[in-house]
Amino acid sequence: MLAGLIARLASLIIGYAFGLIQTSYILGRFNGIDIREYGSGNAGTTNALRILGKKAGIITFFVDLGKGAAATLLVRAIMMNFYPDSVNLFVAYAMLGAALGHNFPFYLGFKGGKGIAVTGGCVIGFLNPVFFLIGFVLFFGLVILTRYVSVGSICLMFYIIAYYTIFALKGDFKFENSHGMMIESIIVIIIISCMGIYRHKENIKRLIHHEERKLGEKKGA
Repeated sequence: MLAGLIARLASLIIGYAFGLIQTSYILGRFNGIDIREYGSGNAGTTNALRILGKKAGIITFFVDLGKGAAATLLVRAIMMNFYPDSVNLFVAYAMLGAALGHNFPFYLGFKGGKGIAVTGGCVIGFLNPVFFLIGFVLFFGLVILTRYVSVGSICLMFYIIAYYTIFALKGDFKFENSHGMMIESIIVIIIISCMGIYRHKENIKRLIHHEERKLGEKKGA
C-alpha cells in the first residue's frame, strides 16, 4: 500500500517537474517580455503565436508536446520494473503532474498555460499510436476547419476522456490484475481533461457570444 502511494506521488512529481518547463515564458524573456502580460495572458502556444510570431508558436507547441511525452515515457520506463501489469496508472499520474506543472508553475506564481499541448504529448506515453494519431488529426482538423484553437483544444479533451475510458474498460490498456487501478486511471484521466476544459471557460463564453478570436484574426477585427 505504502509503496503504491509513493509510486503515485513520484510519478506526479516527475510529471510536474517536466511541466515546469515554460517554453513560451522563456521565449518571451529572450524577447524582453513576460508573455503573461500580453494578449490573453496565457503562457501557451496560441499566445506565443500571436505575440511572438509563428516560429515561437511552433517551438512552443513542439517543446510542450515533447515535455509531456518525455515525462510519461520516463515514468513508464521506471514503473515497468515495479508495476508491469498496471503501469498505465502511473503514466496517468505523470500526465496529471505535467499538466499541473504547466498550468500552475510554482516559480511563476502558479500562472502558466492551459495544458493542451503538454497533455497531448503525454498521450504518447501510453504507447498506443492510434490514441495519439486520432487526437492529433482531430485537433488540427478542427482548428483548420473552424480556425478556433479553443474548439480543437476542448474537443481534444473530450476525445481523451472518451477514448481512454472506452478502451481501458475494453482491456486495451492492460490492467491485467487490477480492475481497481484501471478505474482509478480513468478517474485521473477525467480530472486532467476536465481541468483542460475548465481552463478554457473564458473561451467557451466568447464562443457562445461569437466573440472568440479566430486563428490569424487581428484583435478588434
